[in-house]
Amino acid sequence: MSSINTNVSALIAQNSLQKSQSALNTSLERLSTGLKINSGADDPAGLIASESLKSELAGLNQAVDNSNLASNVISTADGALSEISSLLQNIKGLIVGSANTGAMSTSEIQANQLEVDSAVESITRIANTTNFAGLQLLDGSLNYITSGVNTADISSLQVSQANLGTQATLPVNVNVLASAKTAALEFRTSAITTSITLEIAGNNGTETLSFTSGTTASAIAFAVNRISDGTGVAASLLNAANAHSGIVFNSLGYGSSSYVSVQAQTGSFDTTDAKGDVEQRAAGADVEATVNGALAVGNGLSINVNTSGLNLDLTLSKAFGIGQTTFAITGGGALFQLGAAVNSNQQVSIGIQSVAADNLGDSVNGFLNQVATGGTATLIGGQTAQASQIIDEAINQVAVLQGRLGAFETNTLTTNVNSLSVAVENVTAANSQIEDADFAAETSNLTRAQILVQAGTSVLATANSTPQDVLRLLQ
Repeated sequence: MSSINTNVSALIAQNSLQKSQSALNTSLERLSTGLKINSGADDPAGLIASESLKSELAGLNQAVDNSNLASNVISTADGALSEISSLLQNIKGLIVGSANTGAMSTSEIQANQLEVDSAVESITRIANTTNFAGLQLLDGSLNYITSGVNTADISSLQVSQANLGTQATLPVNVNVLASAKTAALEFRTSAITTSITLEIAGNNGTETLSFTSGTTASAIAFAVNRISDGTGVAASLLNAANAHSGIVFNSLGYGSSSYVSVQAQTGSFDTTDAKGDVEQRAAGADVEATVNGALAVGNGLSINVNTSGLNLDLTLSKAFGIGQTTFAITGGGALFQLGAAVNSNQQVSIGIQSVAADNLGDSVNGFLNQVATGGTATLIGGQTAQASQIIDEAINQVAVLQGRLGAFETNTLTTNVNSLSVAVENVTAANSQIEDADFAAETSNLTRAQILVQAGTSVLATANSTPQDVLRLLQ
């Protein structure tokens, strides 16, 4: 049927041309943007998946940056600690040199004291000025805050890591199951009946003492105590109120690594252990305890616990026996966001204590600032033995802190960056599969659409000219 009012062929051609034009526009858009999904209409489900992956990718990339920034912070602190360690080593040499009073004059010792004063001052200055982008690192600002610590129970405490999660505080319960002990041997006689030569040995060394027949227990104990710094063994009366009671030989230190040995090279001198058995050597015992239910590692009076939520070292007082002591961690520490999600599982905190002179050392021997002029362990005061003990403890504390920070950087930060980098690769690849345009396929689609548009345009022109054929019927 020939019709003028309605050109069905032209409508069909227009519809086909519109579809071809839309396909051409889609191909051009994808080729120009490089994306397969440019709007929600392109692929609603794919858009949702892609946006979710983009969000995860943004978090992962920032987590990598956070880890690298944290590594820079730790490296800065480590560099400053290396300088402090070098200063401490210099002080150690000056102390040992000043102990050589038979060859050093008073003026030389005074000169050494001036150097020690300068080094101690420099250590405090480094501790107070080391910072990263305005963040103080070694002045104690990044140390954990504790409350309720009973100093009669705990002589020293260092919290290395604590995960408070969403809680304001982290309670810590220390339950001592068995107390630490010194090594001990007993001689249950008031005096010796024959001349003897004793070999006294402990962790510090071995010394030999000779006694004549009839020497009392108190005299033997006095002689042993005169050389206790060279042996690590102290002696006391079994009964302090009775000068003629027997002797107990104790190691100066606590724990299984401490020992005492008393052997008679000549004569007879029988010693017994705590069970009453005849022994010439005895060892101490380490503390046994749990911290928040986790079995802790005991070393003498020291307790170490290392769990996913808590890492601390504490030293019990000598008077503390079997029982419990509690305290709480209320905040502090350096918190590092190392994961893509902001929650406690993807955060790590670490405590960095102050390394100023008044914090290096311990309450037993003293602190580093006491080695400086005006302190109780100065070189000019002749207190080189105490100064040496203080500096040894300070060197150990700085070395332990350096090692802990180094382990954190290597085992936590570096491995985290490596792990996150792999995750970034995989998430990026997954998002690319969903979002990125396949140029090979799109160029083929473009060519096809161009041809269809050209053909459609030609067919529409033909369809539009068809009604004109009706005019021939009117001629």
